[in-house]
Amino acid sequence: MSASFFLSNFPNKLFPRIVGLSRTIAARKVHAAIERLASAIGEGHPGGSPLWLLGIANGGIPLAYRLAEAINASPSSNRRAVAGVLDISFHRDDLGQHPIPKEFTPTALPGDVTGASVILVDDVLFTGRTVKASLDELFDHGRPGRVQLAVLVDRGGRRLPVSPDFVGMTVEAGEQETVVVKLGEDPARDRIAIHPG
Repeated sequence: MSASFFLSNFPNKLFPRIVGLSRTIAARKVHAAIERLASAIGEGHPGGSPLWLLGIANGGIPLAYRLAEAINASPSSNRRAVAGVLDISFHRDDLGQHPIPKEFTPTALPGDVTGASVILVDDVLFTGRTVKASLDELFDHGRPGRVQLAVLVDRGGRRLPVSPDFVGMTVEAGEQETVVVKLGEDPARDRIAIHPG
């Protein structure tokens, strides 16, 4: 009998799994990442019709509004950015495990999506399933001219062929770890936390 087989049969309480500690990224670095995102998006979309920044509910919503505000405030930007919301509740592939909550943010688009230049905005990119669901929701409302993806945190671990066009920061997180972005009304309290599984 091999040692690895023998040890795997012991109860977990006798051989507890070693887990990492929680890590936190402070507000200063979060704000720098948002500024990088806004700058990259503004430079990639000079002039023309309004640019839609659609926050994927719920984590992408505050980020989308902050990005729109930063782009519109930039003296070098000639393009107006407008923020909106995409609710993906009815397109998630885990609906059976996670029912739709009673309080959810419905989709709110700035106008007719047909022909619009759209950037999907989310706080964390992981497997890619959220992005797939957001595309399904978006195309339920029309056919945009162009769709791109902006994320504050790319943590890797993709399960679908999804790649962001704009990334604020990349973090290393294990499969069982959780990455939580907190963007509140008080920017001084913004943070990103990585918790062990």
